[in-house]
Amino acid sequence: MVLKPDTSDALQESQRKDPKSTWVVRAIVLSLVALAVGIIWVTNLFLTERFTESTRNRAQLRIALYSSAISSELQRNQVVPLLLSRDPVMISALNSNDYTATSQRLISFTEEIGAASLMLLDEDGRAVAASDRSKLGTSHRTQRYFVDSLRANGTVFHTTPLETGAYLFTYSRRIESEKQGIGVIVVEVDLRQFEARWRGASEAVLVADSEGEIIISTDPRWRGRTVADALTRHSSPSAIAKALEVTGDYFQRNTLPDAYLGGEAMMRLDGKIPFRGWRLTSFSTYASVRERVNGVLAIEIMAFAILLALAFYVLSRRAQMQAGFFRRESEQLRDLNARLSREISERKKMQKNLEVAEQSLAQSQKLAALGEMSAAVSHELNQPLAAMKTYLAGAKLLMQRKRPEEAQSSFQRIDDLIERMGAITKQLKSYARKGGDAFEPIDLRDAVSGALSMMEPQLKDGHVQVITSLPKEPVMVLADRVRLEQVIINLFRNALDATKAAKQPQVELLLSSGETATLTMRDNGEGINNLEELFEPFYTTKQPGEGVGLGLAISSGIVADLGGRLTARNAPDGGAVFEVQLPRLPDQEPQVEAAE
Repeated sequence: MVLKPDTSDALQESQRKDPKSTWVVRAIVLSLVALAVGIIWVTNLFLTERFTESTRNRAQLRIALYSSAISSELQRNQVVPLLLSRDPVMISALNSNDYTATSQRLISFTEEIGAASLMLLDEDGRAVAASDRSKLGTSHRTQRYFVDSLRANGTVFHTTPLETGAYLFTYSRRIESEKQGIGVIVVEVDLRQFEARWRGASEAVLVADSEGEIIISTDPRWRGRTVADALTRHSSPSAIAKALEVTGDYFQRNTLPDAYLGGEAMMRLDGKIPFRGWRLTSFSTYASVRERVNGVLAIEIMAFAILLALAFYVLSRRAQMQAGFFRRESEQLRDLNARLSREISERKKMQKNLEVAEQSLAQSQKLAALGEMSAAVSHELNQPLAAMKTYLAGAKLLMQRKRPEEAQSSFQRIDDLIERMGAITKQLKSYARKGGDAFEPIDLRDAVSGALSMMEPQLKDGHVQVITSLPKEPVMVLADRVRLEQVIINLFRNALDATKAAKQPQVELLLSSGETATLTMRDNGEGINNLEELFEPFYTTKQPGEGVGLGLAISSGIVADLGGRLTARNAPDGGAVFEVQLPRLPDQEPQVEAAE
């Protein structure tokens, strides 16, 4: 600032007003400080509640992922006893008492399926083969998984407490030869791996069975107790205790905690595991909430600090005008202001990067949880959507030609397809659950007719000649009609794609009934290049965007659930042949011959 010739007069005038102006400045500063404290307090309460809810939502998402991981591990190992109980090598070894190659075979199976261990017991409960050779010769005659397997007709699951305090999770099944039990195959499920994965600095996770007893826990001292007993008798893990040292007391005064560990406030969330009434419980600290709130409060404090700095800058300016040191003091204040601005910019940049990282993590977790189901739904709804598009085009043409009665028939078919899509989505929702509660006796001929009706528009558009050979008598099987029609539609769809390059595309469909009900579909396409990987998920020979490679994998799984099998081979004179073999209901007489 450059002083004019009348500067001394201005200074004298300012000196006369100093007492009053000083009090005004002090009042402004005090008001600014009071405003800053009020805003910071309100912001603290608001952001604490908001970030607490955000932390709770992320914890709920983790619980859903943890529950899905346990369910997937159990389902993956559930089918292993059934497959190994039918292994001819295992049956032959038990009949001949020759176990020279069985342990090595179990070791190879363990590496393929990822089970904790496999063990073969003879009819006396002695371990005659095991992937863990230290268990060879041990007796399991009194163990529940051995006794119950000999009595049960299917696969049984058991949770067995060990001397170390941990739990052993096993699937077991009786091995039969000529309808006589000759041994038991035992599959150990490695659920304790999740304890190490879930163990973190600010979270404790446990799984309790239907009776409330803790069987999996990141804190080994909690196993074998109920949740209430564990919370009462045991303090939190040391890592959690360290996080609570900073956050526990504060949140006890400002929020209502869900639970206490070692006298400290925790956020508790419960979730269900769709297996035997198991429940998953998570305890999380409020450390991340406090860090995020403190970050925002730090920005606010810095902003108010700048305002205070500006106020003091005005006061110092007046003093510098009177003392003659204005230039030097103003330069110092400008340097201070620049440093504060740089710190604010760095803090804002750090806060923005943190928010972007959290959004990316939340999006990745959502996509991981929804990926598998969305792929299956998109594949299974392709056929009904294609049929609806054809019927809508036909109805539009009929309405233009003033033939509403015939258009009404197309609309009725579209309504049937909508109901079918609802049934498909409902079926996909319960696809992971095993069991035959939805099975009922159906005529396989009706399922074939339903699938032909669904594929009729696509077959006509592709000019495909369909030759069907169905028996005159009913071919009764025990199945779910919707899922069985899905298998037939998938086979039709593959045949339609395979015959695109044929001059006269043709599909032959033969249904025969003997000891089993056999549905054979043959096309005159180019055949199958890779039979070994044909039923693997996401294996496809189509161009990107035309398919995801789930059709045959899903169809094979459905047929296996119905107690049958789906096979494929190349015909000698060209083309591919698919066979669906299903158990025939015992009260039906064999109908070997097929009528045109």
